[in-house]
Amino acid sequence: MVSRQKLLLHPAAKVILFIVCLLPFAWLAWNVIQAQMGNANVLGANPAEYLIRATGDWTLRFICIVLAVTPLRVISNTPALTRFRRMLGLFAYFYVVVHLLSYSGFDMSFDVADIAKDIAKRPFILVGFSAFVLLTPLAATSFNAAIRAMGAKRWQALHKLVYLIVGLGLLHFFWMRSGKNNFAEVFVYAAIIAVLLGWRVVQYIRKKKPKPARPVAPVTAR
Repeated sequence: MVSRQKLLLHPAAKVILFIVCLLPFAWLAWNVIQAQMGNANVLGANPAEYLIRATGDWTLRFICIVLAVTPLRVISNTPALTRFRRMLGLFAYFYVVVHLLSYSGFDMSFDVADIAKDIAKRPFILVGFSAFVLLTPLAATSFNAAIRAMGAKRWQALHKLVYLIVGLGLLHFFWMRSGKNNFAEVFVYAAIIAVLLGWRVVQYIRKKKPKPARPVAPVTAR
């Protein structure tokens, strides 16, 4: 029987994951095509809002998936999961770019001046845009050449920004939902993020906790 580790290390594993990660985008693109062909129901009463929120949801989901890789790797004792973290992170950035383009195009008609005013005027958009800005250097340095150029410690320090980014993303999501008093999904994401970050806190405390000294065997005279 082929082990889980060998399956994850198979060259086709990354190709399959790439296709799976593209499925939400393909589904949204198909819905847009259907709407253009006259089936307006697929995008609801407000197609722009539907696309903006859908791409935002998938951005937050992918960030949660990225944060879940390390706990799953440790708990399941499957080191091969690490090789997928970079791709998942880049897909999180891909969906946030599509989210930003959807907002800029459908809501603001790509008017840069109006977009700048809107970011300054509405806090939830400022928070979301801040998360995008912080995520950009993480995506730009998700390559081996960047790790070598920066050094492992600096690279790791930079990529710890993901914890701030996920917090800003959750706050952005909360403010978006607050207008409709619909917080059920917010609580679900908050619970998932709390568990993922809480696990890291527990691991950090365990590592910092001093280990009990081993008893020294008495030296007997010969």
